[in-house]
Amino acid sequence: MRKRGSNIRHISHRIAVLYEDKEILVVDKPAGLLTVATEHEKKRTAHSILTEYIRTGCGRCRKRLFVVHRLDRDTSGVLILAKSEEAMFRLKARWKETEKKYLAIVHGTLEKKSGTITSYLAEDDNYTVYATTDSSKGRLAQTVYTVVKEKKDLSLVEVVLLTGRKNQIRVHFAGIGHPIAGDTKYGKEDDRLPRMALHARSISFEHPFSGKKLSFESEVPDLFNQLFGHECQSSLSISN
Repeated sequence: MRKRGSNIRHISHRIAVLYEDKEILVVDKPAGLLTVATEHEKKRTAHSILTEYIRTGCGRCRKRLFVVHRLDRDTSGVLILAKSEEAMFRLKARWKETEKKYLAIVHGTLEKKSGTITSYLAEDDNYTVYATTDSSKGRLAQTVYTVVKEKKDLSLVEVVLLTGRKNQIRVHFAGIGHPIAGDTKYGKEDDRLPRMALHARSISFEHPFSGKKLSFESEVPDLFNQLFGHECQSSLSISN
């Protein structure tokens, strides 16, 4: 497992490079930064910042980065980008085998301390994702969770994504009555947390060309440590 340490390179907007070779780039994205630009938001994104980074020192070169997956703007954590279309296609082709683990702080105390949330997710004309039981209207989404710690009216949960749909974790927990803390879109509009408490803690996958198993772990954000202390640090155990 590769973790952040003294050898990690930090670039613009607090992005940290966890790993880089000629085919892929793995970074730790901070909360508050879009992965890519959208039709309605053209602000600085992780993609644009990292494209500038790989072009540094090469004059007018046109090196490109390809998005393998996305993290919501207010979600922090491990993000993979590819340096070629072939690398992107290979990573996406094996995405179901990629192990993605998250930490989330949700409102309330969950009756079931572990389980799998299953539904079909669709998106309306306002770009809001919603759950449905109608398979003809949405795409299958499955979220596995385990409660790690409870404190007052909050719960720290470890989440494993079996599928990777837009806003999946946020919609699923909101749907069972335990929205992500700080999520004012799918949760409480008056939530006063300084950020949404959702973090892409780790990812494990096969290198698109060598086939070597790679695992990366992101540093737990300050907010999580402030609320739940060392339980956040010890919540995940992943072997190479």
